[in-house]
Amino acid sequence: MDSENEKTDVVDVEGGAQHAAPDVEPAAGSPAPAAQADGSPELPAEVPVAAAEEVPILPPQEIRAVLEALIFASPQPITSREITQVLEGVPKSAWLEALEEIKTDYARDGRGLQVVEVAQGYQITTRPEYNDWVRQLLDPKPSARLSIQALETLAVIAYKQPVTQPEVIELRGVKSGGVVKTLLEKRLIKIVGRKEVVGRPILYGTTKYFLLHFGLKDLTELPKIEEFAEVLGEEVDVAGLKKAIEAPRPVDVPLTEEEAAETAAEGPAGAAAEAETEAEGSEAEAEAEAKE
Repeated sequence: MDSENEKTDVVDVEGGAQHAAPDVEPAAGSPAPAAQADGSPELPAEVPVAAAEEVPILPPQEIRAVLEALIFASPQPITSREITQVLEGVPKSAWLEALEEIKTDYARDGRGLQVVEVAQGYQITTRPEYNDWVRQLLDPKPSARLSIQALETLAVIAYKQPVTQPEVIELRGVKSGGVVKTLLEKRLIKIVGRKEVVGRPILYGTTKYFLLHFGLKDLTELPKIEEFAEVLGEEVDVAGLKKAIEAPRPVDVPLTEEEAAETAAEGPAGAAAEAETEAEGSEAEAEAEAKE
């Protein structure tokens, strides 16, 4: 009787009948499935597709090292777009985290360098408190400072841009022809177009070098005129500047129908000449930045 029970493939379990699973041998050459704690085969782990795509191609420490090298080697502030292009395959969140670590490291006491966000990019610069020492190494001769009139004209252009030279003259009450030329040569302002009014005067605006010179990320970081005047110097007429900047723009005299027709009749030749004029400041700025 016992032998018959041993041969049967039906086992009574708590009053119910259950068929025993037949033994199946794995196919030849295939690895045996890993066993779990209870002896059953372990199922393969599922890897989410989204998670797999976000895995950086570089370890965090190497991302940080590469990013620091890029910021240091770039001749001008390196933008987020440029970083993303170079670090292709590295998630933006990964290099932004590395950037914060670099900033924290450079912000420690006793460092002569700092990481700043300026001119819509990132740059490693010397700390301001050590500028005099660096200047003695790079340029022992004192640089020619801008006149008070030039500084005040620059402030008006910065806060009222795009602005024409006649508008600057009317707002400040002084002639600024030679001053504007000096600011163009210093690459602090550039030609940005022409105003469609009588005479079609040239419009001026600040440059990327202007942002670099005053340590601004972009024009939205321009401080109040009182604070900016302190940066320019104690001799600047703060009250006069504030009055000029808060004053409404002079009333424009629009082009007559004849003048508008003449402008349109110039066609491609006139447009090309205008484009060449507008490019003068930008080309000089680009050449100077390339030399730095």
